[in-house]
Amino acid sequence: MMRQPATRGASWLVALAGASGVLLGAFGAHALRGHLDASAMGWWQTAVQYQLWHALALALAVHAGRGRARRWAVLAFAIGIVLFSGSLYAMALGAPRWFGAITPLGGLGFVVGWVALAIALGRPVEEA
Repeated sequence: MMRQPATRGASWLVALAGASGVLLGAFGAHALRGHLDASAMGWWQTAVQYQLWHALALALAVHAGRGRARRWAVLAFAIGIVLFSGSLYAMALGAPRWFGAITPLGGLGFVVGWVALAIALGRPVEEA
């Protein structure tokens, strides 16, 4: 069984999600320390952790064969990162608290991504 090659766009999406997670984590640890209260730092750390874990899930999803389930997994993980982590980053930096209503939508994206990934991984591998 050979891995499925990722498209250039999917490869860059994974790279963007992972690299920006590392950069945002470093930014939070060094530049924001002392400027944000404990609650805001907690939001920032949670956003970074979920972004990095789901960047790894995204990397797995782009290699999970072909088909609709794989496409759903990739899309759902990407949307989940933007909505979940993005809303937490925004709130940590002072966005209105109603941004917190966006966070669960990102969480739903993560759940959809994991279910779609399970479906994609459970399908038989096509012979090349």
